[in-house]
Amino acid sequence: MGESATALRRLDEITRRLRTECPWDREQDERSIVPHTVEEAYELADAAYAGDDAKLLDELGDVLFQVYFLSLLMEERGAGDLAAVADHCRTKLIRRHPHVFGDVEAADASEVLRNWDEIKRTEEGRGGELFAGLPETLPGLLYASKVLRRGGSDQRADKLRSEADRAAAHAASESHPDARFEAVGDLLLAAVALARELRVDPELAVRAAADRFRGEREAEA
Repeated sequence: MGESATALRRLDEITRRLRTECPWDREQDERSIVPHTVEEAYELADAAYAGDDAKLLDELGDVLFQVYFLSLLMEERGAGDLAAVADHCRTKLIRRHPHVFGDVEAADASEVLRNWDEIKRTEEGRGGELFAGLPETLPGLLYASKVLRRGGSDQRADKLRSEADRAAAHAASESHPDARFEAVGDLLLAAVALARELRVDPELAVRAAADRFRGEREAEA
């Protein structure tokens, strides 16, 4: 723990120095820095999916710096600091894992997720509404997956495949642009539902498929 604490303290020190001495860092606020945060998160996902440990180490550092920088911006406004962020995270993790830190029973991962979603719905500020707090800026497939998860759409894989087939046929047969748009949306939603049933991340799956297609075309060139 001593080495970790020292390394984190050094990162905090350099973050503060950059904020003070670097013209670019001085100009940033939450809104201007968040696009970089999102980009770093995607690069982290690419490294993790590729199984590249060296790249993963590098990208984890970039994301960690984003956390430190955004926490420093909050500190400057008197809205919180890194310690408050860490304490809030710890408290939330304990609250959302009553099967570990309380007396709630959870037989499997699916039950853990159901408990997690229920706790999120009843937390302060979420109003207990089914889709409260769901970020609308999520990528489309991830947004659809979370909507389906909260909406309790779990069905058998064979039924979901049938729905996907019907949606595909409907999309191919429509002639009006608006109807085609809606039909393709239904097809994609059915595909996401099937991915959930098969426990496949739709975002990663479609990216992997696109990468395979890209590799095939590059090999042909």
